[in-house]
Amino acid sequence: MFKHTIKKLPKNTHEILVTIPWTTIQAEYVKAFDKLHIGLEMEGFRKGKVPKPMAEKAIAKQKVYEQLIRDYIPSVYEEIVKTESLKPIVSPEIDLSKAEENKDWEIKITVAEKPEVVLGEYKKKIKEVKEKEKKPDIWVPGKEEVKKEPNEEVSNQKYLNQILTVLIETIKCEVSDLVIEKELNGRLTRLVDDVQKIGLTVESYLRSKNTTMDKVKAQYRREIDDMYKLEFILLEIADKESIKVEKADLDKLFAGIKEEKERKMAEDNAYMYASVLRKQKTIDYLTSL
Repeated sequence: MFKHTIKKLPKNTHEILVTIPWTTIQAEYVKAFDKLHIGLEMEGFRKGKVPKPMAEKAIAKQKVYEQLIRDYIPSVYEEIVKTESLKPIVSPEIDLSKAEENKDWEIKITVAEKPEVVLGEYKKKIKEVKEKEKKPDIWVPGKEEVKKEPNEEVSNQKYLNQILTVLIETIKCEVSDLVIEKELNGRLTRLVDDVQKIGLTVESYLRSKNTTMDKVKAQYRREIDDMYKLEFILLEIADKESIKVEKADLDKLFAGIKEEKERKMAEDNAYMYASVLRKQKTIDYLTSL
């Protein structure tokens, strides 16, 4: 058993403080030890048949506690999510604040949910962009294709970019810092890997770009924030305007894939393709306003 309190933070983020009695930790320690004991191999004994006194000497306490944390803490988190009816959109941040023998353990869990999106008068803003462009024939993705001059393609993309920028700048949507930091860490890891693959150090790479790590992080944060804002805004508009992907839409898409193996893979991932199609339909809707 455990006790927890939950506090709502800005940007639809929640901080959960958990207290786990030492008696519970002791019980979970036994389970973790037994799991390691079953898998223990030692000369002269079959796997899982090492006498318990010998196993207790062979298996370090630290290893048992690590197993306990891997097995028990996720179950604590899952139970809290269910009890509090939370809907996390990324994996939580878990901080083992206090973990001493013979004392209750304390854990802090930070959870991010889907941000609240307040659309406001987004249609009016888009129409203002349209009026500013003064385009006699606004291109609408999805309608019958006609041959376009290169400069017209550029103009269409510019118009779409203006619409998306207006959405990001005028619609209220605050993405949790937890979401942004997780994506940021992933990007920084990939950056370091890519730089090392070409035989450079991060420091030399930054010098070659005449920038600093702080500037790179700031740029990444802005890009990530805009990316997630746009994702959630488009989802909200799709919901509000009842934009759906029908089976016929997917059938048409899959029919266009000639390679059978590739088509089968696409059909197995129909949900992902439906998500992409719904986003495209939403963009089509916005450009047609």
